[in-house]
Amino acid sequence: MYANKLNRLMLGLFIRHATAVGRSAFSWTAACKQRTLWLQRRACLKTHQHVVTCPTSARSASQTTVDPDEVRKFQSLAGKWWDEQGEFAALHALNDLRVPFIRDNLLNVHRARHRGKPLGGLRILDVGCGGGLLTEPLGRLGANVLGIDPVGNSVGTAELHSSIDPDLRNRVSYRASTLEELSAERTGGQEEQGADHFDAIVASEVVEHLADLETFASCCNHVLKPGGSLFITTLNKTNLSYALAIVVAEQLLHIVPSGTHDWEKFISPVDLERLLESNGFSVQSVQGMLYNPASGAWSWTNSTAINYALHAVKVRDDPHADQAEDGGSHPEGHAGATAEPNN
Repeated sequence: MYANKLNRLMLGLFIRHATAVGRSAFSWTAACKQRTLWLQRRACLKTHQHVVTCPTSARSASQTTVDPDEVRKFQSLAGKWWDEQGEFAALHALNDLRVPFIRDNLLNVHRARHRGKPLGGLRILDVGCGGGLLTEPLGRLGANVLGIDPVGNSVGTAELHSSIDPDLRNRVSYRASTLEELSAERTGGQEEQGADHFDAIVASEVVEHLADLETFASCCNHVLKPGGSLFITTLNKTNLSYALAIVVAEQLLHIVPSGTHDWEKFISPVDLERLLESNGFSVQSVQGMLYNPASGAWSWTNSTAINYALHAVKVRDDPHADQAEDGGSHPEGHAGATAEPNN
């Protein structure tokens, strides 16, 4: 009940803030009508696509996580990653939650061995690293971090920014690469080029931009060590997330550029957990996150209706073969980790 009240309070705050900046002509009725028409068009397109598309899994259909439209979108923003007041301001602020979330969960498994560098000795892969906003603080905690991104200009921005800090010189590196390319290197026996097993993978505000989540989950399993951690932050697929993340954040307040998100790519914690379980992971925890546009700060919340963070652990290799043997049974110790929030 408290979480629902908090969400309504934040929705009211969004609306009042939008009105204060001169956008009081906005109509929620018109927005809902716009979304209904949009969903109808998407459904129509899917109907036509179904006629010519074999009903196989997303992974077998595309085999790539990269959406060319997303690459073009972020190519145009590649030089703006480190503007803390610009398009990525909310991501800079999100570090206040996601860095401790990653650090504390890793320390529950790996005891700190270096004073002042609690993640010393750990190898972390930052998928969709962009300009290195999360890669750098993880490196400062002592981890050896490889950031990968398909947008070469973003990688260039990340390399240039990290070169300023000598503390990161031997801890942080970047590659213009995709996750599936890195995974293929392991298959081809090229581990010496950086595709060896990682202790953890981070994909923060990334999965809602991918073309194929099945390939993403499978490749994460392939490059993680047994018992390795996967950290994801993303957006739930609810009416509230559409209203706040797209209508308000993009179209009204311009917290992020218009067109940044596609609601159809959002995924609920339940669906994400199901996907990860089928690829050899056990979800350990899911926590809701809430952004306050007035203060520019993030906070934890019991509700996962808008944004959420997830921590999963790799429990087995070759999960699809294992599924055939165990009848698709769920790993122990995570039942009830997620709950579907009300829209």
